[in-house]
Amino acid sequence: MHPSPYQMALAQYDRAVKSLSLKRGIDEFLRVPQRELTVNFPVRMDDGGVRIFTGHRVHHSMARGPTKGGIRYHPAVTLDEVRALAMWMTWKCAVMNLPYGGAKGGVVCDPKQLSPRELENLTRRYATEISPLMSPEGDIPAPDVNTTPQIMAWIMDTYSMHRGHRVPAVVTGKPVGVGGSLGRVEATGRGVMVATREALARLRRPLNGARVAVQGFGNVGRVAAALLHDIGARIVAASDSTGGTSNPRGLDPSRLRHHKEESGRLVDYPGGEPIDNAALLATDCDILIPAALEQQITAANAEQIRARLIVEGANGPVTPEADAILAARDVAVVPDILANAGGVVVSYFEWVQDLQSFFWTEEEINQRLERLMIRAFREVAAAADDRGTDLRTAALLRAIELVADAIMILGIYP
Repeated sequence: MHPSPYQMALAQYDRAVKSLSLKRGIDEFLRVPQRELTVNFPVRMDDGGVRIFTGHRVHHSMARGPTKGGIRYHPAVTLDEVRALAMWMTWKCAVMNLPYGGAKGGVVCDPKQLSPRELENLTRRYATEISPLMSPEGDIPAPDVNTTPQIMAWIMDTYSMHRGHRVPAVVTGKPVGVGGSLGRVEATGRGVMVATREALARLRRPLNGARVAVQGFGNVGRVAAALLHDIGARIVAASDSTGGTSNPRGLDPSRLRHHKEESGRLVDYPGGEPIDNAALLATDCDILIPAALEQQITAANAEQIRARLIVEGANGPVTPEADAILAARDVAVVPDILANAGGVVVSYFEWVQDLQSFFWTEEEINQRLERLMIRAFREVAAAADDRGTDLRTAALLRAIELVADAIMILGIYP
């Protein structure tokens, strides 16, 4: 049985914190969320009936600023998962040196089984239930698994209706027409591309012709695949929740996207051979990008990984046990809190633009994102070299130190 995502997050934290000399009690304080909210709420369905849904919103730390983190809609959402994701968001924001703490939210549901009206009803009621925690200065949600710019617009509108005026900075990932930022949709995948490019340079391996397998051809994986393809990499396998396709000669990401939009899946793509998600992870490739859900690479399959570089497009796709196996096999891993931080970086840009009512061009957004991703990667890589450790531990050490320092500067109240 796999550990829960929160047990994974704690194992990663405990491993890193052993190398730090934190003040007594601060290490324990950072192991647990600062605030948790679970809500059970009714939603009116299209048939006139009412159905009860459960949602969560967790704040891990507010030491460095307002809490920031996405909302996911998925049948497997649990409070433990949301706790883990909130903790990872704290470290991610610190690694990128953003003035945020970490948060996460989720609703236990399958949005594919809801009509557009039911989805809107659910979103607006959930937003109402968590609105005591939300504000541009306190907690700013964003999209995550199965949530979209439209869903963010409904959340913004619901919050604004409660306040009696428009509050665009309360949520990020919105459509551009209502205060969203250019470049936001592609930001996480673009950040994965930059992290992959930087990691290859660090390993002194070529990008041109490098074989890439992408698990999860959603927003993150699709964009990362397209951008890597554009700069010379060869996409040899891609998958979604129903399976995938592979072709050692290479796949065209734009054609894959078109096929998925038309058919709803990749497994029957005519330009490749069908492959399941387990087989994709063991694909003969140079770079593996797990961009789906947590706990995909475990002690059970880590020995079968053939890639020499793993770039975590998803949150928590590699378990601590798998980390140890991969390290022993000299497989490099760019951790989630660094690799997929592009989304929260451009969410920060969106929040700043909303607060000042002044918006940047997409070129400016992408340039600023690239600068921050490169700076963060090189800082983490330097820390890994200095401490003689892997990138995940180096990133965690840097993040934990920054958050702990903020707590000590602020002091313990009262």
